Amino acid sequence: ISHQNIKLPSSYLLSNLTKYTPSTFISTIKTQMGQSSSFTTVMVAVLLVMMFGSAYSGNFFNEFDLTWGDHRGKIFNGGNMLSLSLDRVSGSGFKSKKEYLFGRIDMQLKLVAGNSAGTVTTYYLSSQGATHDEIDFEFLGNETGKPYVLHTNVFAQGKGNREQQFYLWFDPTKNFHTYSIVWRPQHIIFLVDNLPIRVFNNAEKLGVPFPKNQPMMIYSSLWNADDWATRGGLVKTDWSKAPFTAYYRGFNAAACTVSSGCDPKFKTSLSDSELQTANELNAYGRRRLRWVQKYFMIYNYCSDLKRFPRGFPPECRRSRV
Repeated sequence: ISHQNIKLPSSYLLSNLTKYTPSTFISTIKTQMGQSSSFTTVMVAVLLVMMFGSAYSGNFFNEFDLTWGDHRGKIFNGGNMLSLSLDRVSGSGFKSKKEYLFGRIDMQLKLVAGNSAGTVTTYYLSSQGATHDEIDFEFLGNETGKPYVLHTNVFAQGKGNREQQFYLWFDPTKNFHTYSIVWRPQHIIFLVDNLPIRVFNNAEKLGVPFPKNQPMMIYSSLWNADDWATRGGLVKTDWSKAPFTAYYRGFNAAACTVSSGCDPKFKTSLSDSELQTANELNAYGRRRLRWVQKYFMIYNYCSDLKRFPRGFPPECRRSRV
């Protein structure tokens, strides 16, 4: 693999942790180890994650409450790791202690390994009530060797039905990967390992509601949905493989909260990115988005003629990818 193709998540490019910024760190290491080696670049990436990524990881004891599932949800490793489990009796879940209104939310997940058919792991933002807002990541399990389906959705004022689904370009059960939501008044961006996979733009001028007034909490759960999750419910959960377990780490919220205002990293996390200008994806970000949607998108409500025979929803007409 060429070092020119390795890009570090912009959430790691934060310079006030140590005497080094990432750029000076890279320069220093490459000077000492040589410029051209791909191994050098990989080592730099690993060291950056260790130095900068872990230092910005929130503590699960401080940030979240285990809300259901009894002992099936666990916080361990000094608050740096969390796991949710599912067995025949119950699944489990957690929610944030804080409510957020705009920002960037990052979470690293390692999904249920092996035969995960019938299981659903969710990670989402939501408010409460009949007119709630919601921004969803849902991971639909599958039989061993078959890919997970990443399901995304956006609810505004209680209305959803804005689904896009993707396969992933890696095995999400082998290692941790970062799943991010950038929520701004102008748009919502879904990212996987800092690659944009979906943009939902504010189309209020077209009469489309947009989540911007209701603070939302972060939720996650692992539960049984074998009546629909895998091949429309044809493949059922194999309880002989239980318990099923998903793992979490690396939580980071550069966001505004109801309780304590805006995090100082809020502005830079949204604007000083290799993917974004102030209000939208830049040219590089749009190219990455088109790549993901061309090769890995498997469902888009904006192209479902059977579902919308009289015309697509108005936000689909202004979609920019």
